[in-house]
Amino acid sequence: MLLTPMRYKDYTWPHNPRVYSIDYQRTMAVNKTPFGGYQLQDLGNAHRVMEGEGEFVGEGAYEEFQRLACVFYEKGPGLLVHPLWQVANTYFVSLRVEQAPRPDYVRYSFAFWEENSLTTGLATRTVETAAGSGGSAGTAVRSGGQAAYHRVVKGDTLWALAGRYGVSVSELIALNPQIKNPNLIQVGEEVRVR
Repeated sequence: MLLTPMRYKDYTWPHNPRVYSIDYQRTMAVNKTPFGGYQLQDLGNAHRVMEGEGEFVGEGAYEEFQRLACVFYEKGPGLLVHPLWQVANTYFVSLRVEQAPRPDYVRYSFAFWEENSLTTGLATRTVETAAGSGGSAGTAVRSGGQAAYHRVVKGDTLWALAGRYGVSVSELIALNPQIKNPNLIQVGEEVRVR
């Protein structure tokens, strides 16, 4: 089976890296309760880490590595298109030469970190479609003037809501002085998101 070449921003690998892995993680918090109990809270998915190793072989191998290194130095995230992974908006966070490079052979490793996949545009559409409709659990349930509120469902966190509605966690905390512990929000509680 012939796989499509891996791409990042404007760079296309001449041949795919020989080893790659992807690390999925979920962030969890443990909240102690009275009498020795505890409650687990799902803080949502953490960023994915995509790593791999490859080599450039043949005439011009070192120049090819230099082209890849130039892409590493570009600022900001870009689209990573991999033949087996989902397309992701990522930051190129590490590039390492694994041995002394030669003009005809360079062995290297790399890592990309996925940027938050929720966009402000999506959050704005969610607020607009749910506002004034009476809403349902997990959507913006009501809006008055410019203010919009979200009814908390199981698994919601302030961090996830901040990403969903395109605001910072600090802004959510400032909008919701009734929340005493930002690490613990209750199902059914209304959180102001705008």
